[in-house]
Amino acid sequence: MDHSGHGMTMDLPPFTLGRGLAWSADPFFLIACLLGLALYGWGVVRLVRRGDKWPVGRTVAFTAGVLSIGLMMCTRLNDYGMVMFSVHMVQHMMISMVSPILILLGAPITLALRALPPAGRGRKGPRELLLMLLHSRYMRIITHPVFTIPLFIASLYGLYFTPLFDFLMGSRVGHVAMMVHFLAVGLVFFWPIMGVDPGPHRPGYLMRMLELFAGMPFHAFFGIALMMASAPMISTFENPPASLGIDALSDQNAAGGIAWAFSEIPSVLVLIALLFQWYASDQRQAKREDRAADRDGDKELEEYNAYLASLHARGN
Repeated sequence: MDHSGHGMTMDLPPFTLGRGLAWSADPFFLIACLLGLALYGWGVVRLVRRGDKWPVGRTVAFTAGVLSIGLMMCTRLNDYGMVMFSVHMVQHMMISMVSPILILLGAPITLALRALPPAGRGRKGPRELLLMLLHSRYMRIITHPVFTIPLFIASLYGLYFTPLFDFLMGSRVGHVAMMVHFLAVGLVFFWPIMGVDPGPHRPGYLMRMLELFAGMPFHAFFGIALMMASAPMISTFENPPASLGIDALSDQNAAGGIAWAFSEIPSVLVLIALLFQWYASDQRQAKREDRAADRDGDKELEEYNAYLASLHARGN
């Protein structure tokens, strides 16, 4: 028997990690992941061929981010996620919180701007169009915390606690659209906070941390609400297939625990990244000051010493 037109059988065997990781590709996400890796690889090869360097760590991070999406959407985790709330929650948390962070650490926009050739005077090519998009009013709006934080929160409460979730889970197109939405929300939320790629909204490091912590508690509250519920709250998962051998309420409680636990993971990842960026920024600033001192012959120090000498002379 099919489940919601997905071609997924209702008689799935009890979940195990081995069964969950078996190959079962969603065509849309398979093509999207392969295309993303190919375009990124093209950009890196282009830079290397012209003698430029591209950090290996960025390539590793981007690849890991794309593969994490493939792991969620191109294995039987995606099949189990249609009938098990706990597995679905793993998909949601990975695609909305872990995958975007890894992808953003790969600095794909910076790579594109460096790899794409200029179109020439008076013409607009892919590079010019990307720059126009980055500087557009639309981007200023969707990357501003006044927009991103409420969107991040609404993607939980406005989706799961309304009939919209059941509607989207009722078709393959709706399910794919929901997962694309989770990824997009994660990208626009973490993009200004990560600060690796250029963007219209680029706050200081302290403000970035405040933006991060403004959104994370709501994930924890959402998880606690699911864990404390005394009855199934989502119609899609009210009646799991008997072949799974699970209880809907217990599975929902597990989903809540997963949502609560995952709220800590991105906080740690982003904080580590921000601290490294902050340290690197301080190091670059120190080097700039050292170079300026070398050029000026420590002019500021000489002026300060002259000032001290004048004070000494006055005292005598």
